[in-house]
Amino acid sequence: MTPVRIAADIGGTFTDLVLDDGARQHTAKVLTSYSDPADAVLQGLGQVMASAGCAPEALGLFLHGTTLATNALIERRGAVTALLTTEGHRDAVEMAFENRFEQYDINIDRPAPLVPRRLRIPVRERIAADGGVLKPLDETSLNHALGALEERQVESVAIGFLHAYRNPEHEQRTAAAVRERLPSASITLSSEVCPEIREYERLSTTCANAYVQPLMAAYLDSLQRQLRAAGIQCPLLLMTSGGGLTDIATAGRFPIRLVESGPAGGALLAQTIARQSGYGRALSFDMGGTTAKICLIDDAEPLLSRAFEVDRAYRFKKGSGLPVRIPVIEMVEIGAGGGSIAAVDNLGRLAVGPASAGSEPGPAAYGRGGALPTVTDADTLLGRLRPEFFAGGAIKLDTDASRCAIDGDVAAPLQLDTLAAAAGISEVIDENMAAAARAHAVEWGKDTGGRTLIAYGGAAPLHACRVADKLRIDRILIPKGAGVGSALGFLLAPISFEVVRSRFMTLSGLRLAEIRQLIDEMRTEAAAVVEAATDQPLKETTRAYMRYAGQGFEIAVNAPPQDADDFTGQLGDAFAAAYRALYGRTIPGQEIEILSWTLALGTAPLAQEPVPAPQRLRQATPDGGVELFDAAPGDVGEAALYHRGKFRPGDHFDGPALVVEDQTTTVVGADFSGVVNAQGHLILERAAND
Repeated sequence: MTPVRIAADIGGTFTDLVLDDGARQHTAKVLTSYSDPADAVLQGLGQVMASAGCAPEALGLFLHGTTLATNALIERRGAVTALLTTEGHRDAVEMAFENRFEQYDINIDRPAPLVPRRLRIPVRERIAADGGVLKPLDETSLNHALGALEERQVESVAIGFLHAYRNPEHEQRTAAAVRERLPSASITLSSEVCPEIREYERLSTTCANAYVQPLMAAYLDSLQRQLRAAGIQCPLLLMTSGGGLTDIATAGRFPIRLVESGPAGGALLAQTIARQSGYGRALSFDMGGTTAKICLIDDAEPLLSRAFEVDRAYRFKKGSGLPVRIPVIEMVEIGAGGGSIAAVDNLGRLAVGPASAGSEPGPAAYGRGGALPTVTDADTLLGRLRPEFFAGGAIKLDTDASRCAIDGDVAAPLQLDTLAAAAGISEVIDENMAAAARAHAVEWGKDTGGRTLIAYGGAAPLHACRVADKLRIDRILIPKGAGVGSALGFLLAPISFEVVRSRFMTLSGLRLAEIRQLIDEMRTEAAAVVEAATDQPLKETTRAYMRYAGQGFEIAVNAPPQDADDFTGQLGDAFAAAYRALYGRTIPGQEIEILSWTLALGTAPLAQEPVPAPQRLRQATPDGGVELFDAAPGDVGEAALYHRGKFRPGDHFDGPALVVEDQTTTVVGADFSGVVNAQGHLILERAAND
């Protein structure tokens, strides 16, 4: 019998749940509860279990992703955290890169360090870059630091010493001393959370992990206790930003790895669909209530990275946020969602986002006290959201409240009528998302044109056609259950864990025996995590992070098997191929350097059968007609209304149309036609120009 699985994704506005009983998937979307996020999880859990007629004891696995760590970093709601660091380096997290990411802005701003200077406490010690001890750990200095921790009532301690990634001895001894003096404090070691070169990023990651660790540990403990109280005894696994699942103990130690857990689930869904459908080049587009996430997928593989920025002060500017070095699925995320707030600035310009109305109070249309105009309010007035169908009827949209909010804050200042103001809000947010996708693609030497746009999340299907217009995309896929796409992706995720080690050497001077020993150590560490959560066969992936001598940044290269006859030669060839794919050329005769190695160990992805191309078998019968604003002519016209639940594989129709379902609505432009494929996914294709 197939075990029943639950997936729960907590977003900034909505919490999504999916119950998979092997025969059918039952979904729910409820407003996120900020006072205790577990409340919304349990509310949605009750809905899907009732829908499936499932008893608590029947559940075999609970999968979970949450924005709690991300929100705590952005909103500065973490623990009182101290940093113990090498004497002379307490200001490294404040000096950052010492660059100006916005060169001509005299009022340049960046997020303040998570740990204020008074809680950054120096300790006299020094490890060399090769791991040797230059200055022993000074016990007097350490005792002074411990006294300061007690005096300042610190709740969490980050320990980050210079070059501890090569030799963690001083960090480990310091942690033991902290544990003895402050037994209730959380402790994070840089040599455990981020054992790799680059001191600022390593310290920033360590501080971020320590900052959210008490909050996440308390939340996970509370959630697990509430699930047990509800009679749910199955294992609880957490989604990580790298696209894998890990156990609750590991998530509690390294909560920083959960910062992009929800978006990672959505990228896995898009990856699986792209592989099944034979779409070699795809673009995943996830738009919810608070943010939009865009990910490039080539050859059914999303881009991967080990660098991520939280809380960017400037939306598209690298270096304006807090860097963390963790395994992540590479994507661009902007403050563009249904709850994004529209406003007119002092220069008479319309801006939308990144501030969001969230779920409390939410858009004006929700009738929960919100009075500011949002994208959801604009979509309501443009006819894209039907009050009678929104959220399956659970939330009654207030059209008058939307009109009042947009008239007061947008239409009147710009001297526009209500419809034009609403259309302006929609166009601005669509262009913001398209611009982010273009910039992201260019950064990676890629293009958006000619891809398949895979749109999911509560708001993406509403805006997919217009975003596709701006990105020169002719095919859009709206997955079955698109409104809860990230939670669906959790069900596809492997159980996995990635370990990193820095070990600088040149390719010509590669010490193969040392590398083999290093990889064996990494494999042992990863296996200890993964084997605690599964007994399935495991797949291993090893990557080297390489660059040409003189360069400041490296690229990820898949390493050959350890026992390869010509390991060095194959690794060099792989670097050349990866470099050429990214930059269009190589640099002959230049020395190649290796900075770090990663090893990911996990279960194999679930086997998926290929999906045949959709066939147009029958014309779908509309359930009525609606008035719908079309951005192309800039006017309101008649559109067909369809209930997605009535579609069968092979049904097709022409735009303009509105396809409604419980968790989202799909807007089909006049120049698109739709067809339902064998899996129930909705394929929209642009009509050929005569």
